[in-house]
Amino acid sequence: MPKYLLSIYQPDGPPPESAVMDRIADALHQLNQELRDSGSWVFTGGLHPPSTATVVRSDGLFTDGPYIEGKECIGGIWVITAPDLDAALAWGRKAAAATTLPIEVRPFRDVEPY
Repeated sequence: MPKYLLSIYQPDGPPPESAVMDRIADALHQLNQELRDSGSWVFTGGLHPPSTATVVRSDGLFTDGPYIEGKECIGGIWVITAPDLDAALAWGRKAAAATTLPIEVRPFRDVEPY
């Protein structure tokens, strides 16, 4: 079954107040359980802020911080399986509702692992 990456785009800056975060955490827990129960779950993970990033370049140089500056960053991801793009987009809509943030849905290429 095809795999899809669902990326959470969140604004750079401090997190929302704890009451809002608690509601989001509850909604995410429910979404993750629904993904598991459906058999679509592969894995998920939240990311630390962009300030914790290190960019490694082909010339061996390291740069602190994100590759590019922006008002939004990837705050977390899911990797899921879905029978088709429409099903993956349905999970993306549920993720957007749970997080209240934009979700990018992108298919993985169907190639043998490197």
